Amino acid sequence: MPLLIEERRDATLLLTIDGEAQMNVLSRALVAELGAKAELAAHDSSIRAVVITGKGSKAFCAGANLKERTGWTVDDVRRWLIELHAGLRAIERCSKPWIAAINGLALGGGCELALACDLRVIDPGAQIGLTETRIGIIPGGGGCVRLARVIGTGRARDLILTARRVDASEAHAMGLVSRVGESGKSVEAALALAAQIAQNAPVAVAAAKGAIEEAWDLELAHALDRERAWYEKPLLSEDRLEGLKAFAERRPPNWQGK
Repeated sequence: MPLLIEERRDATLLLTIDGEAQMNVLSRALVAELGAKAELAAHDSSIRAVVITGKGSKAFCAGANLKERTGWTVDDVRRWLIELHAGLRAIERCSKPWIAAINGLALGGGCELALACDLRVIDPGAQIGLTETRIGIIPGGGGCVRLARVIGTGRARDLILTARRVDASEAHAMGLVSRVGESGKSVEAALALAAQIAQNAPVAVAAAKGAIEEAWDLELAHALDRERAWYEKPLLSEDRLEGLKAFAERRPPNWQGK
């Protein structure tokens, strides 16, 4: 049985984690399904962006499924981390932007899922945090690394070592989330953001995402080389010529994604 509800909203693929009774926790099957959806989106030219949210209003994703892990051996946990890394990396490597609509609690693995997305929109009443040290472990799905890259090492240490949750306003102030939606409308806000992205050239959006992903932590000269290499993709595209023509003719461009 699928763990993700899939809907199309114009050029956006809306995915909803269908586990409201269990606070939309991450399971092995869900992580595998997320990776498969990332592959699908990458190869479907009709999809311009992906929005991921949780069913209901209590949780975006409250973390890993600890009941599933009952009885796991140490090696089982190690295999789980490999699977979790692979699923979240598939989201990061997808050529289409992913937006997390954080409609409730995003804790532990749920926060890590949100961090793997390109952008995060949060409900005013939601909370987010990496709470693993409270139960004797550390964030193992990339949280230590991604959180530090998003908000800086100082703030990341604050959140991870204390295991505290932050509310929407603090998350926005520190740059952990991109936008705060209206109450109960985080999905609508994320869809509006996706629609705004979908107005732009698909080849350029994918290249910009790739350039940011590859170049941000390199030495400046190497980073600029990578950005210039990614520039070649839109430079040689039909969309670039269409963009110039549409600008000259004062009309909306008709992007082909080529």
